[in-house]
Amino acid sequence: MIKDVPKQDRPRERLIELGPAHLSNQELLAILLGSGTKQESVMELSNRLLVHFEGMTLLKDAAIEELTAIKGIGAAKAVQLLAAVELGKRMHKMKPAERYMIRSPEDGADFIMEEMRDLKQEHFICLFLNTKNQVLHRQTIFIGSLNASIVHPREVYKEAVKRSAASIICAHNHPSGDPTPSQEDIQVTQRLKECGKMIGIELLDHIVIGDRTFISLKEKGYL
Repeated sequence: MIKDVPKQDRPRERLIELGPAHLSNQELLAILLGSGTKQESVMELSNRLLVHFEGMTLLKDAAIEELTAIKGIGAAKAVQLLAAVELGKRMHKMKPAERYMIRSPEDGADFIMEEMRDLKQEHFICLFLNTKNQVLHRQTIFIGSLNASIVHPREVYKEAVKRSAASIICAHNHPSGDPTPSQEDIQVTQRLKECGKMIGIELLDHIVIGDRTFISLKEKGYL
């Protein structure tokens, strides 16, 4: 029985330790089935299921009646299997959503203006872009008054590397509504620019958001 198998060799424990990609089809099915019968373990049941359906080829199109006809597979187990198969089919059919493309400072400001212009505290965010200047991800890095010693390049570029970004755009808001960049804004920009050069991820712009207005530090010559 499954309880007699060493804990580190059980499917659930192996998935937690190694990740789902390291499990066989039999082990993944065993996790979905949850339990076997008095006569056989869940691993034996999942193996018999694979043999019956010639592997995954026919299982993906199995009807509930075909599943419940197999000894040890009741309605509950059959429903779980069918739900998992259907989820897999739907994920396979999913098309990536059209990503927002940034061609100019205006595009960048438009992307974040409405959510940032009324904030009561300064929020420093980053837009992570692919090689086509499409937004891969948006993340708030810091909340509070901008300070070169607080907005650390490590936090910015760690996420950029994680997202395989080709470039980034930074932005923050001025709650006063006036987007005129401060000396701190300029210092943060220069620091991020230099760090980006070293690791090969370009800082395209730093946009300061005011009330329905913005200033691009690139257009001002600071990049």
